[in-house]
Amino acid sequence: MEIGFNVAYLVAIWTLVVRMYRRRDQVAAADRGVAEALWWAFALLALGDTGHVGFRVWAYALGGLEDGLDSRAFGVPLVGAGALATAVTVTLFYVLMLVAWHRRFSKPYGVIGGVLFAAAAVRLLVMLFPQNQWAEVVPPHDWSLYRNLPLVVQGLGVAFLILRDARRSGDHLFRWIGIWILVSFAFYAPVILFVQEVPAVGMLMIPKTLAYLAVAWLVYRDLFARGAGQPEVVAGATRSVG
Repeated sequence: MEIGFNVAYLVAIWTLVVRMYRRRDQVAAADRGVAEALWWAFALLALGDTGHVGFRVWAYALGGLEDGLDSRAFGVPLVGAGALATAVTVTLFYVLMLVAWHRRFSKPYGVIGGVLFAAAAVRLLVMLFPQNQWAEVVPPHDWSLYRNLPLVVQGLGVAFLILRDARRSGDHLFRWIGIWILVSFAFYAPVILFVQEVPAVGMLMIPKTLAYLAVAWLVYRDLFARGAGQPEVVAGATRSVG
């Protein structure tokens, strides 16, 4: 089941990323800065997840997560290399989501934005320490908490900013983006806290991943697939796009 889900997810996310890229010229002029940041966010997410879930599929093909550890990528066993890749790209994903919020609502980054950028830097720094044990299938509990706490700060902080300003302006797309980010962390939190003691909790990564896919679909539908020249409702008023 895991292999089937992983392959289906990678096909879906890369399909959306490629379609976004191919339709980038059809994005409304007013939305192109936002669309660019969001495209890069999902392109990096797809790239990191290709390493994460793709290397897990590769390890299974070599005999299983443990047996597959003999094959290495980037000097780290397959599963660990994939986990490291997605840890880096999801950090950058939330940096770009912050940039997208800034461009969408024309708000200064301010103190909260500074804290979120700092959280990204701290997370990347923490991930350099060997105590993370990237070679292990199940990460050590303490260092998993250390490196994921800044990510939680990033995600919840970005969700707060998005939901606050989307509510004020009546921005339907970004309101749902904020909601789905919260949904993803609702499923991810138990994994961070309990996967070492209860490995089955790792199955919650499936709905967490689907939440990211939902955001990608909404972004594609509302920014890239709508096409220029169609009306868009923003802050309770209709404006012409393109």
